[in-house]
Amino acid sequence: MRIDIWSDYVCPFCTVGERHLSLALENHPAREGVEIVWRSFQLDPDAPTEPEGTMVEYLSQSKGMPVGQVEAMNASLAQRAAAVGLEFNWREAVNANTRDAHRLGHLARGRGLGTAWDDTVKSGYFTQGKNVADHDQLRVFAEQVGLERAEVDRVLASDEYADAVAEEIALARQIGVQGVPFFVFDGRLAVSGAQPVEVFTQALDQADQADQADQAGQSVRDDQ
Repeated sequence: MRIDIWSDYVCPFCTVGERHLSLALENHPAREGVEIVWRSFQLDPDAPTEPEGTMVEYLSQSKGMPVGQVEAMNASLAQRAAAVGLEFNWREAVNANTRDAHRLGHLARGRGLGTAWDDTVKSGYFTQGKNVADHDQLRVFAEQVGLERAEVDRVLASDEYADAVAEEIALARQIGVQGVPFFVFDGRLAVSGAQPVEVFTQALDQADQADQADQAGQSVRDDQ
């Protein structure tokens, strides 16, 4: 089973939703055959590479929401995160452009390190308050997951993988993705948002049953 996940590194709901999927997979009979494919998405392609204030200030200004409302929203999200073993230090989070992090994400995928990269960068933003647009910080993340320094420097000094990032964002738009996280199970079943673990379990069940039905049908055709 293949699960495509569109997400952004500065999207706390993505981190929570992916954790819910992970919990659903832990005891699912199809877990050994699951392939996760990370897809790029940018909530704010025009975000600055140098942070301009805190994430709370950014959301308040960009969404026209009172600071108190943004703080209450994030405090509630932090509680949801804590319930599944995640720590969301939202007061330390900074808004920053994720384009270069996504470009390096494509490099990591090509080296079989896509999941490690995703986990490391999101933890850096979600828990540690790191600037995920800063090239020096991205190099630290890259070292932590085992990417070669020369390759990382080459990508950061160029526009390598920029087209791949843009293509995945365009694909998301084509299939109707309006927000992230967005999960597609075997190209036919979609789940949007940080849904409860039970919803992901149901999606896994449905996708697994559909796979088994396809295999049974193929077996019948082969025997004819």
